[in-house]
Amino acid sequence: MKKIKVLVVDDSALMRKMIPQILSADPDIEVIGTAMDGLFALKKINDLKPDVITLDVNMPRMDGIEALRHIVKNFGTPTIIVSSLTQKDAELTLNALEIGAFDFVTKPQDAISVHIREIGDDLIQKVRAAYENPLARLRIKKLKTASAPKEKRPYPVKKGAESVLAIGISTGGPNALAYLLPQIPGDFPAGILIVQHMPAGFTEMFAARLNALCKIEVKEAKDGDLIIPGRALIAPGDWHLKVKRIMDNTIAVLSKSTAVNGHRPSADVLFNSVAEEYGSSATGLIMTGMGGDGADGLGSIMEKGGFTLAQDEDSCVVFGMPKVAIEKNHVKQIVSLEKMAGFLSAHFSGQEVEYGTA
Repeated sequence: MKKIKVLVVDDSALMRKMIPQILSADPDIEVIGTAMDGLFALKKINDLKPDVITLDVNMPRMDGIEALRHIVKNFGTPTIIVSSLTQKDAELTLNALEIGAFDFVTKPQDAISVHIREIGDDLIQKVRAAYENPLARLRIKKLKTASAPKEKRPYPVKKGAESVLAIGISTGGPNALAYLLPQIPGDFPAGILIVQHMPAGFTEMFAARLNALCKIEVKEAKDGDLIIPGRALIAPGDWHLKVKRIMDNTIAVLSKSTAVNGHRPSADVLFNSVAEEYGSSATGLIMTGMGGDGADGLGSIMEKGGFTLAQDEDSCVVFGMPKVAIEKNHVKQIVSLEKMAGFLSAHFSGQEVEYGTA
């Protein structure tokens, strides 16, 4: 196997030293150059032709957002954003994902210490995934995100949702959800719960962006939030999301219990919880993402008589999480992202849907 050639772009001299050291732990990765800002980066991309780029967002002269626009338009090189855990950088990172960045990692707040190595495994995995899926961003960029609705059409709620749609998603998720959720009608009859692998500090802003696009309500989940039709709750970064039945209602329960499959929030935790509380009224959907989080939880939903489905390979940025679930025979139906909203609307309205087999 030829080595994966990486260009590291960061205005911090420490980062330009530390990130190559981190990546060198993988014998299949070679850092072929570094750049201190976007202008230097564009020249080096042209000269060195890297397979993958790591890109800071806050840089002088030409920042990461402007550089990324050039990269997407002129080079098509998979790019991983390396950002700080600040509100400003969170907003810039979400902008970068919309433009076409493959994924992102966050620097520890104490980035001038050895704590920077904490992102090592995550960064290496994402560099490898970006290399293996060079056209991944184009799959999502071909899809047009729905425009903001003129008005919300809230479901006339008298009690909690009798059925629930639980979604587990990771790499490629922000753009996939920005395509899917605006197509969900305001009178959608089920509650929606989402685990998007994303760190603390990002999910509230991400939920607010989706809410502006959607007819349904989208918000970051808070402890005790009601699960009601026409509302989507997104698990906060660094918190597991579960549900609990209380008389005629079901509420969101947040937990700081141990990470599962390396994640908190974890799709398996959510799926296991909705399987227990909703049984045959639960539907589990696993979408684009690396790894295998959520596969076993879908099995729990299936065992309780619920329905399970997965996003198809062609519309995934990374066909990792769906693939594992399918290989474990925990998926009843495979659906493309383009057809997902229509399928879900038909499924939850009781219309006849050709489920077929996975």
